[in-house]
Amino acid sequence: MRAHDIRATTAGVLFIAATATSLIGTAFLGSLLKGPGFLAAVALHQDRLLAAALFQLLAAFTSAAIAVTLYPMLRQHAAGTALGAVAFRVIEGVFYTLSAVGTLILVSLSGQLVAGASAHASADLVRDLRDSAGTVGVLAFCTGATLYYLIFYRSRLIPRWLSVWGLAGTMLCLTAGLLVLFQSITMLSSTQVVLSLPIGVQEMVLAVWLIVKGFSPKAQAKSPAPTVAELHPA
Repeated sequence: MRAHDIRATTAGVLFIAATATSLIGTAFLGSLLKGPGFLAAVALHQDRLLAAALFQLLAAFTSAAIAVTLYPMLRQHAAGTALGAVAFRVIEGVFYTLSAVGTLILVSLSGQLVAGASAHASADLVRDLRDSAGTVGVLAFCTGATLYYLIFYRSRLIPRWLSVWGLAGTMLCLTAGLLVLFQSITMLSSTQVVLSLPIGVQEMVLAVWLIVKGFSPKAQAKSPAPTVAELHPA
């Protein structure tokens, strides 16, 4: 299998893994962190929180790995933009990791319910910081994804209808993230879910396309030839 075929297949698998791990982590959390007395619910369901944190960490890793995997191909068409996509998706992974750490801290605090009001106050703070980190991660995702969809659109490495769908989806998802950030809507509200759904579906279609079809051979043929420095780095 040629190198670009391996990259396309790997990226497709990572798209699926990132979405799956994120959804599973969210499913484990459910509504445990909602309401003023959520710490008591956390104490009763620590295993669910630990599982959610694990899947959040996996989502953080796979999200960053997507842009890293795509970079060698995308840099042939727009090196600066491709590097920006990597940077933002790494930032996304960092903030998802912080969100996972917040989940683990809540598990620890749930064992201190005997401390009374102080434990609940700390838990409220950690929950808010955790949610904020998750929101910033979403905004970083939207920015990074927009950058590589722009490259996809210009290069035609994938069909343009798929790139346009991706660009439209990231804009809707970005809008939802900003609404959450400025507290116009709540996290995981029906509004955010609806606005985020198009990019979620698009990335699954893209994943299947990359695994089955790969990158367009015609677009790859138009890629600039690598320089001597790229072939033989110092």
